[in-house]
Order: sequence, then C-alpha cells, then structure tokens
Amino acid sequence: MIAPFGLRLPGDIRFGRGKAAEAVPEIAALADRILVIHGRDAHRAGWLLDGLRREGAEVLGLPAAGEPDLEMLEAAVAAARDFGAGAVVACGGGAALDLGKAVAALAGEAHPAAEYLEVVGTGRKLAGPLLPFVAIPTTAGTGAEVTKNAVIGVPDHRRKVSLRDDRMLARLAIVDPSLTDGCPKSVTLASGLDAVVQVIEPYLSPKASIVTDALCEKAIPAGLSALATLMDREEPGARDALAWTSLAGGIALANAGLGAVHGLAGPLGGVTGAPHGAICGRLLQPVLSVHMRVGLPDPADIRIDRVARWIGERLKLGLTGANLDQWVTDQGLPRLGGMGLDPADIPMVAEAARGSSSMKGNPVELSQDQLETILGMAL
Repeated sequence: MIAPFGLRLPGDIRFGRGKAAEAVPEIAALADRILVIHGRDAHRAGWLLDGLRREGAEVLGLPAAGEPDLEMLEAAVAAARDFGAGAVVACGGGAALDLGKAVAALAGEAHPAAEYLEVVGTGRKLAGPLLPFVAIPTTAGTGAEVTKNAVIGVPDHRRKVSLRDDRMLARLAIVDPSLTDGCPKSVTLASGLDAVVQVIEPYLSPKASIVTDALCEKAIPAGLSALATLMDREEPGARDALAWTSLAGGIALANAGLGAVHGLAGPLGGVTGAPHGAICGRLLQPVLSVHMRVGLPDPADIRIDRVARWIGERLKLGLTGANLDQWVTDQGLPRLGGMGLDPADIPMVAEAARGSSSMKGNPVELSQDQLETILGMAL
C-alpha cells in the first residue's frame, strides 16, 4: 500500500535556462511598486532591476549583505513599508531569498518582527495578507525558493530560528541554472553540499513519502556527481544538475523534514556566524557515521547504506564513502573550529539542537552525548 501524503508547493515553479528573463513582464504586472531583495552585489541582479523598470514598475533594490538577522529584517520591513511595496522579488542566494520571504510576510503586520519568530518569539501568528512573493535563486543550495519558512539570526540569543507560515510559499519560483554559472568554487562547494544534505535528510526521515523518495533517489547521486565535476571545472550540465538537486531538496524538506545536520546547523550558525552551507557540509560525514554506529530503524537502515554508497561512487571515495570528511577538507572547506566554534560551546549547541524543529525529521532521537560527539568529530 502507498502511505498517505501531502504536498506543499509554490503556486508556480519554472525550471530552465532563460526562464528568469522570460518572466520579467509577468513579475512587473504584480504591482506598481516592487521591492527587489538582491545579494551583496547589485550588478548580478541588474538584468532584473532594469527589466522591471522597462516594464513600467517603480523598483527599490535592497541588498542582503549576509545571512539575515533580526536587525536586517526590521530595516528591510521598514523600507518596504516606506516605499509602499506591493510585491517582493528576491534574486540571490539563500540569504536574499530568506530575507525577501520574511519581508513579504511581515510588511503588513502590526507587531515587531521578533514576536513571529519560532523559539525566541511569542508564538504570534501572521495575520496577513502577505505581499506577493517571487523567488529567483542565483546559487544552487538552500532550496529556499520552494519552502514556507525564512531563517533569521537572532544575535541576542545566539540562534538562527525560523519565521514560518504555509502562506509564505512563493507565488512564483524560478530556477534558472544560467544564473549560477561561474559561481565561485567556495560558494559552489558550500551551497552544493547544503543541496546534497537537503536531499539526504528527507530521504532518511520517517516522514518521507513516495513523492519525496522519487525526488531524493534521483537527486542525491545527481547532485554528488555535479558537485564533483564543478570542483574540477565549469560545466553547464553540472550547473543544471546541481540546481535541480537544490530545487528537489527544497521540495523534499518542506514535505518530509530534515534531520540532525540541520538541527545542529541552526545553533551553530547563531554561535559562529559561519555560512550555513559550509556548516552543513562539515557535519554530514560525522552525522552519517554516528547514525551508522547507533543503527537506524527500517527503512532508514537500508537507505543510509545506499547514501554512503552513492557518496563513495560519485565522489570516487570507495564503496563506503568514509573519506567524505577528507574530501571536503581537500576542496577547501574549514573544520568547525576554523569557522569559529569554541569547544566550550559544544554542550550548549548540542542542547539547543535537541529542541530544534529540524530534529523532528531525524530517523532516531540522538542523545546529548551523541550530538556532542558529532560536533567533536567536526571540530
């Protein structure tokens, strides 16, 4: 029998080279005034800003200079209100997409942004209505274009937490792999490892369904192969495959959940300020190793062996993939200590991770000691 499942998706998903430019007139028709959240370098979104203006829209561009925190969010919400934005478009990496998604959700709300955040907020629900939101990723990693949450850093709590609501799904999500062409190797590595983790964890999750399995079983080996190629040379086909892996991961995690890598990555990001993808990439091997050691229930026990084999085959690391940790080091990814993790913070990070929403998708409950072991292995 096929187990029951649900599927949450944006209103419209488009994938392919050239799809982003094709959609400019449609995006411009959403509102007279459009807020565009872009990455640190506005020139990478110049085609969008200029295109919207040529279509007659009044446009305000705002940079997401780094992964969004509460102060950045509050400033962006204020700018959206002052501008009178009728729609929000995010064009950039995961940071830009998360910031844009959160601004679209909060621009019409009456209360401070902090009250709507998970864990550190008061649990206040969005009253709505939300501004129309369009997501256009320029990196292949987070899958944020198809998820219903935005991750926001809260420095006072040394945490990264989510703003979450089913209505935060994008009205239009455009994955145009050409926008990722020429992405620097370090960014490709970190974001690509995040993309791979985000198809591995839903595949191992007890909330996996026939739909998420269909996505993950194709995307895991495809993403690993693409990442290996891009560490060696630029290739459009590999960019396409990694963009597909990221999209598949976003859909899978939104519908089957995540696991211990992301459960730990949230508090680690808050403590260290390190890039999310780099943290996930460094944690993957230790998390897989500890899960193999403790043993997993069926079918996750079979699936984790399959994942290890894919890692070994696609990265040419041998049948078990046990050298993944060395491979990511060889590609230039620092260890957690090099990202700023103080060993004294390990118990606090592990405790915070145990209560994170991502841990709900882990195939087994991990103890404080097991989580500290993972962090120690990645240090």
